[in-house]
Amino acid sequence: MCGCDDDCCGCISYRTRENIKYGCICFGIVAAIVLFAVLLAAYAFLRHITIIVEDASLTRFALLTSPTTALAYNLSLTLSVRNPNWAMTMKNTEPFEAAYKFDGQQFDRVQLADKGFKHSPGKTILYRLATSSESDYVSLGNAGVAEYKKENQTGVFELQVALTRKVSYTARYTKCKIEATCPLKLRIEQPGTTTVVFEKVKCKLAKAEKNC
Repeated sequence: MCGCDDDCCGCISYRTRENIKYGCICFGIVAAIVLFAVLLAAYAFLRHITIIVEDASLTRFALLTSPTTALAYNLSLTLSVRNPNWAMTMKNTEPFEAAYKFDGQQFDRVQLADKGFKHSPGKTILYRLATSSESDYVSLGNAGVAEYKKENQTGVFELQVALTRKVSYTARYTKCKIEATCPLKLRIEQPGTTTVVFEKVKCKLAKAEKNC
Protein backbone atom coordinates (compact mmCIF):
# COMPACT_ATOMS: atom_id res chain seq x y z
CA MET A 1 0.00 0.00 0.00
CA CYS A 2 1.17 3.47 -0.81
CA GLY A 3 -1.04 5.22 1.74
CA CYS A 4 -2.96 7.13 -0.98
CA ASP A 5 -6.65 7.56 -1.53
CA ASP A 6 -6.49 6.19 -5.09
CA ASP A 7 -4.86 3.21 -6.79
CA CYS A 8 -1.81 5.12 -7.99
CA CYS A 9 1.28 4.00 -6.06
CA GLY A 10 3.26 6.94 -7.46
CA CYS A 11 1.16 9.59 -5.71
CA ILE A 12 2.31 11.71 -2.71
CA SER A 13 1.82 10.02 0.61
CA TYR A 14 -0.61 11.32 3.19
CA ARG A 15 2.19 12.24 5.59
CA THR A 16 4.02 14.20 2.89
CA ARG A 17 0.86 16.09 1.99
CA GLU A 18 0.33 16.97 5.66
CA ASN A 19 3.92 18.17 5.97
CA ILE A 20 3.51 20.39 2.90
CA LYS A 21 0.23 21.79 4.26
CA TYR A 22 1.70 22.66 7.65
CA GLY A 23 4.81 24.03 5.97
CA CYS A 24 2.67 26.38 3.90
CA ILE A 25 0.77 27.47 7.00
CA CYS A 26 4.01 28.19 8.87
CA PHE A 27 5.38 30.10 5.88
CA GLY A 28 2.20 32.18 5.69
CA ILE A 29 2.40 33.01 9.40
CA VAL A 30 6.05 34.02 9.14
CA ALA A 31 5.35 36.11 6.03
CA ALA A 32 2.47 37.89 7.83
CA ILE A 33 4.70 38.64 10.83
CA VAL A 34 7.45 39.99 8.59
CA LEU A 35 4.95 42.12 6.64
CA PHE A 36 3.50 43.49 9.88
CA ALA A 37 7.00 44.31 11.17
CA VAL A 38 7.86 46.10 7.91
CA LEU A 39 4.66 48.16 7.97
CA LEU A 40 5.20 48.96 11.65
CA ALA A 41 8.74 50.15 10.99
CA ALA A 42 7.65 52.11 7.92
CA TYR A 43 4.62 53.96 9.27
CA ALA A 44 4.37 53.65 13.05
CA PHE A 45 7.54 55.51 14.00
CA LEU A 46 8.55 58.96 12.76
CA ARG A 47 12.17 59.94 12.31
CA HIS A 48 12.78 63.67 12.61
CA ILE A 49 14.20 65.65 9.73
CA THR A 50 17.72 67.01 9.82
CA ILE A 51 18.49 70.56 8.72
CA ILE A 52 22.03 71.79 8.09
CA VAL A 53 23.30 75.18 6.96
CA GLU A 54 25.78 74.03 4.34
CA ASP A 55 27.00 77.50 3.44
CA ALA A 56 26.32 81.12 4.35
CA SER A 57 27.78 84.51 3.51
CA LEU A 58 27.09 88.09 4.55
CA THR A 59 28.32 90.94 2.36
CA ARG A 60 26.38 93.76 3.99
CA PHE A 61 24.82 94.33 7.39
CA ALA A 62 24.24 98.00 8.14
CA LEU A 63 22.09 99.57 10.84
CA LEU A 64 19.89 102.51 9.82
CA THR A 65 18.40 104.65 12.57
CA SER A 66 16.48 107.31 10.64
CA PRO A 67 13.55 107.67 10.27
CA THR A 68 13.14 104.26 12.00
CA THR A 69 15.48 101.50 13.06
CA ALA A 70 16.13 99.22 10.11
CA LEU A 71 18.76 96.90 8.65
CA ALA A 72 20.23 96.92 5.16
CA TYR A 73 21.74 93.55 4.34
CA ASN A 74 22.84 90.98 1.74
CA LEU A 75 22.65 87.39 2.98
CA SER A 76 23.11 84.11 1.09
CA LEU A 77 22.29 80.70 2.54
CA THR A 78 22.34 77.08 1.44
CA LEU A 79 20.18 74.79 3.57
CA SER A 80 20.03 71.01 3.27
CA VAL A 81 16.87 69.34 4.58
CA ARG A 82 16.70 65.54 4.79
CA ASN A 83 13.64 63.35 5.24
CA PRO A 84 15.13 60.23 6.92
CA ASN A 85 11.89 58.23 6.79
CA TRP A 86 12.31 55.50 4.18
CA ALA A 87 8.61 55.00 3.43
CA MET A 88 6.78 58.23 4.38
CA THR A 89 6.52 61.29 2.19
CA MET A 90 6.30 64.67 3.93
CA LYS A 91 3.71 67.08 2.51
CA ASN A 92 3.57 70.74 3.52
CA THR A 93 0.19 71.67 4.96
CA GLU A 94 1.52 75.21 5.42
CA PRO A 95 4.34 77.03 3.58
CA PHE A 96 7.91 76.28 4.68
CA GLU A 97 9.39 79.60 5.88
CA ALA A 98 12.60 81.02 7.28
CA ALA A 99 12.75 84.10 9.52
CA TYR A 100 16.00 86.06 9.88
CA LYS A 101 16.72 87.46 13.33
CA PHE A 102 19.30 89.66 15.01
CA ASP A 103 19.48 89.93 18.81
CA GLY A 104 16.24 87.92 18.94
CA GLN A 105 14.33 90.38 16.72
CA GLN A 106 13.03 89.37 13.30
CA PHE A 107 14.05 91.63 10.43
CA ASP A 108 12.94 89.57 7.42
CA ARG A 109 11.10 86.41 6.39
CA VAL A 110 11.37 84.29 3.25
CA GLN A 111 9.48 81.30 1.87
CA LEU A 112 11.37 78.13 0.99
CA ALA A 113 8.52 75.95 -0.30
CA ASP A 114 4.79 76.30 -0.99
CA LYS A 115 1.90 74.62 0.74
CA GLY A 116 1.37 71.20 -0.84
CA PHE A 117 5.05 70.65 -1.68
CA LYS A 118 6.08 67.00 -1.20
CA HIS A 119 9.40 65.84 0.23
CA SER A 120 10.06 62.24 -0.86
CA PRO A 121 11.24 59.53 1.57
CA GLY A 122 14.99 59.34 2.15
CA LYS A 123 15.68 62.42 0.02
CA THR A 124 17.76 65.52 0.81
CA ILE A 125 16.68 68.85 -0.69
CA LEU A 126 18.98 71.86 -1.01
CA TYR A 127 17.45 75.32 -0.62
CA ARG A 128 19.61 78.17 -1.91
CA LEU A 129 18.52 81.60 -0.68
CA ALA A 130 19.93 84.96 -1.69
CA THR A 131 18.13 87.76 0.14
CA SER A 132 18.81 91.47 0.36
CA SER A 133 17.12 94.66 1.47
CA GLU A 134 17.94 98.35 1.58
CA SER A 135 15.83 98.91 4.68
CA ASP A 136 14.04 96.20 6.66
CA TYR A 137 12.36 97.50 9.79
CA VAL A 138 13.50 95.90 13.03
CA SER A 139 12.54 96.72 16.61
CA LEU A 140 15.91 96.48 18.36
CA GLY A 141 15.52 98.98 21.16
CA ASN A 142 18.49 100.50 22.97
CA ALA A 143 19.88 97.09 23.96
CA GLY A 144 19.70 95.79 20.39
CA VAL A 145 21.40 98.89 18.99
CA ALA A 146 24.15 98.54 21.59
CA GLU A 147 24.61 94.87 20.63
CA TYR A 148 24.86 95.82 16.95
CA LYS A 149 27.57 98.39 17.70
CA LYS A 150 29.46 95.83 19.76
CA GLU A 151 29.40 93.20 17.02
CA ASN A 152 30.09 95.77 14.32
CA GLN A 153 33.43 96.53 15.99
CA THR A 154 34.49 92.90 15.70
CA GLY A 155 33.09 92.49 12.17
CA VAL A 156 31.34 89.25 13.19
CA PHE A 157 27.55 89.25 13.47
CA GLU A 158 25.47 86.65 15.28
CA LEU A 159 22.27 85.93 13.36
CA GLN A 160 19.58 83.33 13.74
CA VAL A 161 17.56 81.58 11.06
CA ALA A 162 14.25 80.33 12.49
CA LEU A 163 12.57 77.69 10.32
CA THR A 164 8.90 76.73 10.55
CA ARG A 165 6.76 74.31 8.58
CA LYS A 166 3.72 72.13 9.15
CA VAL A 167 3.57 68.74 7.44
CA SER A 168 1.55 65.58 7.11
CA TYR A 169 3.04 62.12 6.59
CA THR A 170 1.93 59.24 4.37
CA ALA A 171 -0.59 56.96 6.13
CA ARG A 172 -0.72 59.19 9.24
CA TYR A 173 -3.58 61.48 10.23
CA THR A 174 -1.61 63.77 12.56
CA LYS A 175 -0.25 67.04 11.17
CA CYS A 176 3.09 67.96 12.70
CA LYS A 177 4.63 71.38 13.25
CA ILE A 178 8.38 71.50 12.76
CA GLU A 179 10.44 74.33 14.21
CA ALA A 180 14.21 74.70 14.05
CA THR A 181 16.79 77.35 14.90
CA CYS A 182 20.10 77.78 13.09
CA PRO A 183 22.60 80.06 14.90
CA LEU A 184 25.11 81.75 12.58
CA LYS A 185 28.28 83.73 13.19
CA LEU A 186 29.10 85.58 9.99
CA ARG A 187 31.90 87.95 9.11
CA ILE A 188 31.24 90.64 6.52
CA GLU A 189 32.85 89.54 3.28
CA GLN A 190 34.24 92.46 1.32
CA PRO A 191 34.35 92.26 -2.51
CA GLY A 192 37.73 91.08 -3.76
CA THR A 193 38.78 89.53 -0.45
CA THR A 194 39.43 85.85 0.16
CA THR A 195 36.21 83.93 0.78
CA VAL A 196 35.78 82.98 4.42
CA VAL A 197 35.59 79.20 4.98
CA PHE A 198 32.18 78.43 6.44
CA GLU A 199 31.77 75.67 9.02
CA LYS A 200 28.51 73.80 8.59
CA VAL A 201 25.86 74.37 11.25
CA LYS A 202 23.35 71.73 12.32
CA CYS A 203 20.07 73.40 13.19
CA LYS A 204 18.40 72.58 16.50
CA LEU A 205 14.88 71.18 16.35
CA ALA A 206 12.28 72.24 18.89
CA LYS A 207 10.64 69.50 20.94
CA ALA A 208 8.09 67.66 18.80
CA GLU A 209 4.40 67.70 19.57
CA LYS A 210 2.60 64.58 20.81
CA ASN A 211 2.32 61.87 18.11
CA CYS A 212 4.96 63.67 16.05
